[in-house]
Amino acid sequence: MLTLPSNADTMPALATSILIAYVLGSIPFALLFARRSGADLRRVGSGNLGATNVMRTSGLAAGVIVALLDMAKGAASVVIAERFSANPSVPPLAGLAAVVGHIYPVWLRFRGGKGVATACGVFSMLTPAAVPPAFVVFIAAVWFTKYVSAGSVLATIALPPVAYALGSPAPAVVAAIAAAGAARAKAASAGGHRSTAEGRRLLLLALARPGFHQRTLWLGTMKSALLGGSEYVPKYCHATTMRMSNARSASRSCRRGS
Repeated sequence: MLTLPSNADTMPALATSILIAYVLGSIPFALLFARRSGADLRRVGSGNLGATNVMRTSGLAAGVIVALLDMAKGAASVVIAERFSANPSVPPLAGLAAVVGHIYPVWLRFRGGKGVATACGVFSMLTPAAVPPAFVVFIAAVWFTKYVSAGSVLATIALPPVAYALGSPAPAVVAAIAAAGAARAKAASAGGHRSTAEGRRLLLLALARPGFHQRTLWLGTMKSALLGGSEYVPKYCHATTMRMSNARSASRSCRRGS
């Protein structure tokens, strides 16, 4: 299990490692790179301080650099913790602190990114064998849903059981579970722009419509469940309803023209 070290000699190393890891994780590379192109990520695109939003605002190269830097700060937090202490619980705690620092940076009033790239760097060091399968889950989810955020959340959820199945150390598995919970909570808080009641109401209305596109409905429902916000179901329902309405209008026009 992931437990706080009780050795008095280890506690200073633990506190120092966590502090350094949090500060490293809280460096907002995405915000800094976007500002170079005159954009404030908090007000454009998805509003998320992450590499995907940087790609939208500043280009592919900037997005890739930000992703690599976010991964590097996660990996660095683990390496530094290993230098400070030989206790097996210290590096996972430091890695978790880096993820928390990215999601809740004190410099930005605790409004950061989702922490996925930082977590990737952390667990590339702690559970290297589990990262490739989680990356496959990420690619498959993004391909199927067309949403990077859904892939990110699914990958973080998949990582803990994969790490456990591959025999990763218990402290690293527990840290992976905690990181997945933090990323899920961040995604839920970022996605909940509309009420759950509205999402359910529109979902039921959509189901009642004849000929509703089931795959479209499923995608919206799945993302709503993953990210905690109900706005995705209304969006998919609205898009599908608009397509159906346009098709009916075109059909009536054809009938009138004939």
